[in-house]
Amino acid sequence: MILGIGVEAGVFLYAGLTGMTVWFFYGILICLRKIIPHTSLFVGVEDFLFWIGTSIYIFRKMYDTTYGSIRWFFVLGVVCGGAMGWLLWRTAKGICGRMKKRLEKYRKNR
Repeated sequence: MILGIGVEAGVFLYAGLTGMTVWFFYGILICLRKIIPHTSLFVGVEDFLFWIGTSIYIFRKMYDTTYGSIRWFFVLGVVCGGAMGWLLWRTAKGICGRMKKRLEKYRKNR
């Protein structure tokens, strides 16, 4: 089945949202690892279960949006969405760090 360019653009954006969702949940997993200490065995089990769940999630989204066929623009959209999620994560982390420094400086001067 040949999709129109408008439908392909919509699927690409949906795939980007899928990639951002995966990165968001991996970011939560990273935060939990920083809060709660883990052994390397437990980290490996967590990663294994995360990537199994992620593969099922991405397969389901791909199946729903591309009617069961693998489209490379969907894969590219997931990768671009994950990269965009990473950039947003780093930007938010930097902004929070700067705000924290300003608040500490403000408290110190009071």
